[in-house]
Amino acid sequence: MIDFSTVPSPCFLLDEELLRRNLEVIAGVARKAGVEIVAALKANATWRIFPIMREYVRSATASSLAEARLVFEEFGSLAHTYAPVYTDKEIDELLGYSSHITFNSLSQYERFGAQAREKMVSCGLRINPGYSPVKTALYNPCCEGSRLGVTPQQLTGLPEGIEGLHFHTLCESFSGDLRRTLEAVEHHFGPYLPQLKWINMGGGHLITHREYDCDELVRILLDFRERYPDLTVILEPGSAFTWQTGWLVATVEDIVRNGDTRTLMLNISFSCHLPDCLEMPYKPAILGARDPEAGEQGWRLGGNSCLAGDTLGDWVFKQEPAIGDTIVFEDMIHYTMVKTTMFNGVSHPSIALRECGGKIRVLREFGYKDYKNRMC
Repeated sequence: MIDFSTVPSPCFLLDEELLRRNLEVIAGVARKAGVEIVAALKANATWRIFPIMREYVRSATASSLAEARLVFEEFGSLAHTYAPVYTDKEIDELLGYSSHITFNSLSQYERFGAQAREKMVSCGLRINPGYSPVKTALYNPCCEGSRLGVTPQQLTGLPEGIEGLHFHTLCESFSGDLRRTLEAVEHHFGPYLPQLKWINMGGGHLITHREYDCDELVRILLDFRERYPDLTVILEPGSAFTWQTGWLVATVEDIVRNGDTRTLMLNISFSCHLPDCLEMPYKPAILGARDPEAGEQGWRLGGNSCLAGDTLGDWVFKQEPAIGDTIVFEDMIHYTMVKTTMFNGVSHPSIALRECGGKIRVLREFGYKDYKNRMC
């Protein structure tokens, strides 16, 4: 049992034992299915844990020059790179950090493909198979008019030099969703698959969720590899690596009452530190709290930025909250730290690691210089 009152507040706390448990699952799927699974930095770029991750996976995927450089410098490998747009200013350096590069459009490949091939970087195209199980439009890459990927109508033949295809249609999805995506991919792009060296099945595979059927995933991948034995199969899940591996620890600093609304004012911000809660939106779980029942009054939580909508709620706590109480948000490691901002110059949560022996080690604290150095 962790005594969260001893953890610096505010703080993102990652648990090494939980991380290794996820990594064992991911490495097991890769081994059984004979595929390559790489980590997606867009979900978590805490590079101090890369040495742990390297014990289980060989590389990572990057969505920008900064991520690709971080993979090269701290993961110790070349990156599997995809970005919606590449630029003349960055492409040369980006290629130097990449083993694979996926182009979002035929025009981008025409513009930079020769340069990539000269540097011996394997080139691929992102495809849009027209199917995604994702209900939230913000995260659906196959919605009408999507800017992501080449459609079947646009791809009338495989361009010279293309060695792989890349699709990404999932978001915290399960094995059956991949099966249906593969049906769409093979229907629209099947004739090209025997001509390729690799296929990247993207991210969104929530392999480490307790209800995910890893055995079915292995069967799906083995069946696919049997149909296309010469293809290297790559998956790049993001959330799965750090799913349910840590918390965001905050403190109640004030209580505000307005009519029937009671708000616990925290030393963190939903807008700055948990933006997906407002964007998606979704309501995170809190230790020792639950949703109100019908007619039951709950507590709203308020962030410490000046944004009027920097609130979320409501919750009912086991004990009546008071100023100074610790509030612990669950499952706060993936897609949190990488999306935080310093809007208002609000205090940025520290990052800490709970090692296997139980020792809590603070990896990073943030201060005025971090805020100032982002400006000029």
